Amino acid sequence: MLCLFFISPRVIGNSFFKFASLTSAILMGVVIGFDFMFSSPVREGNLPVILLFISALLTVVYNRVMDAKKYQVAFGLLIAVCTTGLWAIVTDSTHFKYQRLMQLGGWEHPLLVVGNLAAAAVLGSVMLTMVFGHWYLVIPGLSITHLARLTKVLIGAILLRIGTIALTFAIMDLKQTIPMGRIMEDLMFSQGLFFWPRVLFGVIVPIVLSAMIWNTVKLKHTQAATGLLYLAVVAILFAEFFSKFLLFTSRVAL
Repeated sequence: MLCLFFISPRVIGNSFFKFASLTSAILMGVVIGFDFMFSSPVREGNLPVILLFISALLTVVYNRVMDAKKYQVAFGLLIAVCTTGLWAIVTDSTHFKYQRLMQLGGWEHPLLVVGNLAAAAVLGSVMLTMVFGHWYLVIPGLSITHLARLTKVLIGAILLRIGTIALTFAIMDLKQTIPMGRIMEDLMFSQGLFFWPRVLFGVIVPIVLSAMIWNTVKLKHTQAATGLLYLAVVAILFAEFFSKFLLFTSRVAL
């Protein structure tokens, strides 16, 4: 939803915004449903769920207002959707039980906040950009500048996510009493089943694919770019799954 700020319904039309907001509302509903059936054992309180529920409701309202082509009202609703959604991510991170995280001298929750926000950014941007690539089949004369803009957002999100990983390692080196060599040995060998796929799908593959996507966009080859974006979606989804596995096995946000 946040990525919708970078494109305009007045230029593209409201159909893409309706599709994107409906998809977002469904995904948020799935998350809320799972939380209702399987309450999180690592979260204290239900404020994040309440905020996400509000964000989902506002997204549905946004969808209906966008259908009526009331773009100014929809813009205000989009701000409200993103504010409550981001607040839900922040509170979900700060309500993560302290004893379930590696002790980093007070940096545990801030690192989790930054990591989760960056994860949401990279997942949201890659999925939205991939779907937008299909819109060139719906509107053949659509300018390539819109896809180029979303591709830049995606590249920025990938760099931000990689930056949060580097920041986590830096804080671990400075604040953790256990030698960094022992931590890396544990990650690379004991947790290697999760760590190496995390590095491969979350760092190496996205860097390579983002360069390829950008080059195809510059060539105005939207179908090739969309195919590469499919691969990026799969890689980043796997990467974030492994990231969450590492959070529970090594107790650190990577």
